[in-house]
Formats: sequence, structure tokens, C-alpha cells
Amino acid sequence: MSNAEQLEPKTYALFLSLPGIKKASQYSKYDVLLRQKQAMAPSLLDQLREMTVVVADTGDIQAIEKFTPQDATTNPSLITAAAQMPEYRSIVDETLLKAKADAGAGASNDAVSKLAFSRLAVAFGVKILAIIPGRVSTEVDARLSYDTEATLAQARDIIAQYEAVGIGRDRVLIKIASTWEGIKAAETLEQEGIHCNLTLLFGIHQAVACAEAKVTLISPFVGRILDWYKKDTGKESYPPAEDPGVLSVTEIYNYYKKHGYNTEVMGASFRSMEEITELAGCDLLTIGPKFLAQLQESQAALPRKLDPAKAASMEIADIPMDQAIFAKMHGEDRMANEKLDEGISGFTKALENLESLLTQRLAKLDSESTVTHAAEDIFHSYDLDGDGFITREEWMGSDAVFDALDENHDGKITPEELGTGLGALLHLASV
Repeated sequence: MSNAEQLEPKTYALFLSLPGIKKASQYSKYDVLLRQKQAMAPSLLDQLREMTVVVADTGDIQAIEKFTPQDATTNPSLITAAAQMPEYRSIVDETLLKAKADAGAGASNDAVSKLAFSRLAVAFGVKILAIIPGRVSTEVDARLSYDTEATLAQARDIIAQYEAVGIGRDRVLIKIASTWEGIKAAETLEQEGIHCNLTLLFGIHQAVACAEAKVTLISPFVGRILDWYKKDTGKESYPPAEDPGVLSVTEIYNYYKKHGYNTEVMGASFRSMEEITELAGCDLLTIGPKFLAQLQESQAALPRKLDPAKAASMEIADIPMDQAIFAKMHGEDRMANEKLDEGISGFTKALENLESLLTQRLAKLDSESTVTHAAEDIFHSYDLDGDGFITREEWMGSDAVFDALDENHDGKITPEELGTGLGALLHLASV
């Protein structure tokens, strides 16, 4: 009998249930107890949740179900990726068909796609809110980043869409790029009770302006800041505690807590698990599925790095802020300037890709609808006795065509077989 098998029955049974255990006889008693201790230890994700609100940075509903975050964030890139996943095609199709009906019979596919595009992020948000207990962030079109009035109009429309299906504005954050115009739009929206998440934030001047505007939450982009510094300096890596993105979020967090601002800080856009653990204690962290899995699978002590009490005792000078100061500081901050422009351009490209995807999908749905109606008409004209099948006797075409349509060779053509055959014929004709 092995050392493992000499353990108490309950301990032995627990050991056998652990991942990767095949034969207890392969392990010493020490191995068993070590594995048991590891299985009972809290994961990094569990410990992080004790001091930070964990948010899922994804449009993948299955990933959200797996990691059960408090909140979720989406952006154009994430929605575009999710929209191309087969498991979410029904959400895309339902949104497109509803937009087509609302646009009217004479609307072009481009017009329908643009209308559907404005609704798709909300459609995903509604699904996500059925899973999470907290809030979902839904983004305003990045192409409106320098237009305050257009941003206001779209933000109000997004909230109206959520409210139309019974979701209150307390469960939605409107994501807006941290331009001066975007921050001014957010200030107005907050006064209307519409809460905002200011994104693409890279500099302290953006953070101060957001806090002065009393926005609900900001999302400084940790990994993108690191990317810029690595490229600019030629350094291949930074120690986690010296990571420029980590230092930027830490500076913003300490400034807010020192000066008593209520705006929450949510670190975003991570490049490593170490960036996340270096920000333990931040108000919120929005984390992609890959790093959520790594945190869940890792066991080690996780010390708190950001602490409001410690920040309150620091000597941090107040930074005055108005549009002129914002413009001056932004112009002097090469990293923030370049990354903001790059981020808006990137989200714009993702939006254009999504619009193209929706137009292509709508054309396919139209084609499938045409095939369905044509197949129904043809089927009824051949199904002479109305029994739901076309027999060889009822078929007035050639035997070769009948045999090609009769997929299971049972001597009868079903409506589905006729529709499939007609669809293939139309596809070949279009090639």
C-alpha cells in the first residue's frame, strides 16, 4: 500500500478528485498533503476580489458566465470579435432583422446595417446584464470623440434602448473617449443621471479633468502605456513595480484618494498577470478571460498595493484644470497624445469592420429569406396531396434532379431538402 493510500479515507478521496491525479500509488504522503493544501488555498482571483471589483473585459458571454465578474466592459473590437462567433450569430441576426423592419421596406442594406450597428452593443449588453449583478459599459461611436453634441445624442439613445427593455440607467455605464469634448459630454450626462466610463485615458491631465467633471469611472490603459514606452525607449521589458502603465494608474489612484474625488479608477488593457497583481487594491480592474483564468489557477499571497488610507497621507499637489491647461498638458504629453489618437483610430477601424460584417450578414439573410420563400412556393406547387412530401410521382422534373434533392434517398423530398438544394443552386449561380 502506498503512502497516499494510508491516509484517512476522506483525505484519500479528496486527493483522488484533484485535477491531474491518476494513481495514488505514484505519490508520497507529502505529495498528497501538499496537493490538498494547494486545492484549499484561495486563488489570486479570490484574493483580488477581496480588495478590488473584478470586471470582465469581453463581449464573450460564455466567458462571463465562467468567471462570474461583478461588472463587464465591451468595446468595438470586443463586440466585433463576439459578433463573428457562431454561438452569438442569433444575437446579430435578431438585431439585423429588427433593424430591417424598423427601417422600412425601402431602406438600403447599408442603412439597415448602420441602424443595427447602433443597437448591437446594447443587444450584447442586455444578454450580459442577465448574467452579472453589476453594470455593463457600452461605448459611444469613437468617430464622435471630438463632437460633444453628437456624443450626448448617442449616449441618450443608448440609455433609451436599455430602458425600453426594462434596464435602469444605474446598471449601464456609457463609455466615452477621454478627449476634452468627450469629458464635457460626460459632465452633462452625469448631471442627467447617466453614468459614464471615460476610456482611452493615458495621462494625469485626462484623469483630473474627468474627476472635476464628476464622472463615475475612468479606465486608464495600463498595457498600452507600457507598449508606448517599450517602443520609445527600446527596452524589452520593465520590472512589474516599474511598469510605466502601473505607475500611471498608481499616480492617478493616489491623486484621487488624496483629494477626495469620488470618481472610481478601473485599470484596463493588461499585458501580463503581474501588471494586475501590482494594482491589487485599485477600485476596479477590467480583465480579459486569459488573465482571469491565470489568476484563478494561481495560488500565492497577494499583498495590497493600492490603499486609500496611505494615499490620503501623501503629499500630492493639487492640479488646476480648464480647457487651456488640458490642451497644454496634452500637447506636452507625447505618449498620451499619440495613444489617444491611436486608440480612437483603432476603435474607428473596428467599427467600420463591424459595419461591413453586418452588411454582409444582412445580404446573406436576405438571400436565405429569398430561398426560403421560393422553396415554399415551389414545394406547394409539387406537393399535390398536401402531405408535406414530394414523391417521385408528384415530381414533374427529371429523375436526376429528384435524386439530387432527395438527400437521404427515401423516395421523398422534404421542404428542408428542397430549400437546401435551391440555396446551393443560387450560390453556384452567383459564383
